[in-house]
This record gives sequence, structure tokens and C-alpha cells, in this order.
Amino acid sequence: MILLAAAAALMVLIFLVFTPDASTGQKENAHLIGASYMTMNNEFYEILNEQISHRVEAEGDRLILRDPALNPQRQIEQIEGMLDKGIDVLILTPVNADGLCDVLTKAHAKGVKIIVVDSEIADAELADCTIVSDNYRAGQLLGEYLISTREKADVVLLTHETAISGRQRVQGFLNTIKGNKEFRIVEEIPCEGQLEIAMPGMESFIDQGVSFDCVFCLNDPASLGAASALDNHGLLDQVDVYGVDASPDAKQLIYEGKMKASAAQFPSRIGAEAAKAIYNLLEGRKVEAYISVPVELVTKENVEQYNVDRWQ
Repeated sequence: MILLAAAAALMVLIFLVFTPDASTGQKENAHLIGASYMTMNNEFYEILNEQISHRVEAEGDRLILRDPALNPQRQIEQIEGMLDKGIDVLILTPVNADGLCDVLTKAHAKGVKIIVVDSEIADAELADCTIVSDNYRAGQLLGEYLISTREKADVVLLTHETAISGRQRVQGFLNTIKGNKEFRIVEEIPCEGQLEIAMPGMESFIDQGVSFDCVFCLNDPASLGAASALDNHGLLDQVDVYGVDASPDAKQLIYEGKMKASAAQFPSRIGAEAAKAIYNLLEGRKVEAYISVPVELVTKENVEQYNVDRWQ
């Protein structure tokens, strides 16, 4: 069966409540850095967090990590808990872009520096620094590639509406193909960017018997779920699957001709930028309010340039 690697990864769901407070090599009066990504059930955030963790450890400071597991209320409660612990900096990927105003206002009042990564918050003024991929461009790249490789398409969208990054990717794609009557959107399936939601959602839609030949997914966990559902129904060779991330599993499917394309994100670069911003802010230096990390199109023609077995 397809996606053994993805299935294995899914079995190793982290669902962290917290990481132990590091003490090895910790300096006197160490800074406390808090991190809350939208879910740790996505290797993207592990790679991103590694860059931050390595820098924090090298500086003799402490990093605590909380996993809201896509639960917006849990994220708020966990941030409140980190504020009570006295964090100096908060690294954040919002579960719900619109729901964090009150707790982030409280963080500001306590003098906590806020660095938003991967997906924006609704009120950008609450962040000291926002570091994201060029999410709109990711959707554009995939839309342009679709138009260049097909004369027409009936497209299913897999979406995550509470994440600004997800909305931007979908909008970039839609704006690129709009105005062409030969490219139609036949369905939108909410999936929170999660394989285990995307797969049954896609299977349920397949069972309705609606004709389609392309799936645009806001990220690669969703694209892997869609590809698995299509494979289970014997349709993978008839439907083009597009995603965002260029994760190792997605690149393997692209290499095998089982997935059409993915827009590559660079989590290590985002993490490195976040680590740099942490210490610029702590040392009173100015940082850019908004940092956009470029994305790149990965297809069967160039996938081997991106190290199929690991993140770029």
C-alpha cells in the first residue's frame, strides 16, 4: 500500500503536553523561551523547532514546548501557563488566527516578545516579528503549473480555513486559474491540514461519484491523505494531486509519478530566522516585522535536486 512512510510517521504522533525544561549547560539568569505550534503531528514543526532548540541550548537558555494538537482553547490555556512560568519570548503558530488577541495582549503587557512563524495572526501588530513562507506564491506556482500541463481540470480543494497560511495558498491558486472556464472547482473539503482528516474526507467525496481529475491541497499531510484515498479506490493514476511543503513523503510520490507537484517550504530557514529574531529582540536590536521565505515548485522534472529522503 502507498504511503508506508507517512503511515509510520502517523503512528508516532507526538502530542506533547510539554518538553522537560532543559538544564544542561544552562547559564545563570537564563532566558525562558516558550513555543506553541499548531500541532506537533507534522514533521514540519519538528524541523523548524530544531533550529530554535539548538540556538537556545547553545546560548545556555531554556526552551519549553507545548502542543495544542489543533485545539484553539488548549493553545490559549497553554500560552497562559507559559506566561505564568515567566517566559521572555513566545514562538507561536496560531491554531486559530482570530482567537488569540486577548492572550497575546496579556503577553505584551508582561513584556514578552512574540514571534509568529508559519501562519500569521489576525492582528499582525501583536507580533514583534512574523516569519512565514510566501504562502500566496505557493498557490500561484501550483496554479501556473496546472495551467501549463492541462487544458482543463475539475478540481477538488482540501482546505484549512482557520489558518491564514492555508487561506493564502488556496487564494493564490484560485486567483491564478480564475477566468478560465475550463478549470472548475467542484468541491471544497475542510481537513485542518491533517492526513487522518483528509483521507476519509476524500474517500467520502469519491463515494459520491462526482467527476474530478485534480486535487489541490493546502499542505502535504492533506495531499498524502488524498493520495491514499485515491489509491484505495484505484484512481491515483487518473487524478493529479498537488500539495504544499515538499515533505519527504510527498517528494517520494512525485518521484514515483503518483503526485503531480508540491510547493517547497523551507522549515529550517524559518526556524533559523526565528532563532535569530529571538536573540535580536532579547538584546534590544531591531528586527524586521515581516519576513517572507521564498517557496519553490517541485515536480518530477526537478525532484531529485531536493533530496527526496529529507526536508530541504
